[in-house]
Amino acid sequence: MAVDIYVRRRAVNVVAMLLSGLAAAVGLAFLVWILWITVKNGISALDLKLFTKITAYADQGGLANAIVGSLVMDMIALALCAPVGVLAGTFLAEYANRTKLGAVIRFLNDILLSAPSIVLGLFVYVIIVLPMSNLTHGAVSFSGLAGAIALALIGLPVIVRTTDEMLQLVPGTLREAALSLGIPQWKLTIQVLMRAALSGIVTGVLLALARLAGETAPLLFTAFGNNFMVANPLDKMASIPVAIYQYTNDPNPALHAIAWAGALLITLFVLLLSLSARWYLHRHKVTHD
Repeated sequence: MAVDIYVRRRAVNVVAMLLSGLAAAVGLAFLVWILWITVKNGISALDLKLFTKITAYADQGGLANAIVGSLVMDMIALALCAPVGVLAGTFLAEYANRTKLGAVIRFLNDILLSAPSIVLGLFVYVIIVLPMSNLTHGAVSFSGLAGAIALALIGLPVIVRTTDEMLQLVPGTLREAALSLGIPQWKLTIQVLMRAALSGIVTGVLLALARLAGETAPLLFTAFGNNFMVANPLDKMASIPVAIYQYTNDPNPALHAIAWAGALLITLFVLLLSLSARWYLHRHKVTHD
């Protein structure tokens, strides 16, 4: 009987490992396929004019204004959602972990995390764009700031969830040792727990930024787009995702190539950002060790 149970468990384990490996291989194959198609179609339009000319010149132009607009809105959005997200996640993990308030906040955060980005874009359109339009006597007040706020609402739940989970993964012995020495809770959280979970928190911020970099729908209702170079977040502002959306709807093959180049730029931006952050964290860790 014991041998039969052992054999059955081994068989189930082998089947589970095979299915898991197959799922990983399928996912990796699709990822490599997507990357290959993006590089293949985007590398031909990846030249100097892509970074020096603006979208107003159509197929003879580039994405300079869209690159600037995306960077401005993404950085503003990250500046808005990262501090709030880290603080909220810390509160959930350390102060409201086992309370009803914590459960309610996590439930609402999960709803916001799964909310379609277009819904958040419409929400910002209603509460910011339309009221500002009334102040400007009927002219629709699309702006990069409204787009950044919509992106911040998208990135916020990602950072909250990641920070909460990373802090909960910190061993409880660290908390017990610090508290036994008489260290206040706030100092324990900042100087011990957050430092121990720093790599996970930074990963959550990078995941949020990676999601923000490719969002299109909320920007259509908030920043709208602009064919000219604009750095003022109070004006209509171009972005790479919106430019990609507009160019792919155009029958001109030259614009399709620029759209593929924009997709490649977003991919490379996220990749380089992730590698830089990992290098910095590794160096920081080695220095302290």
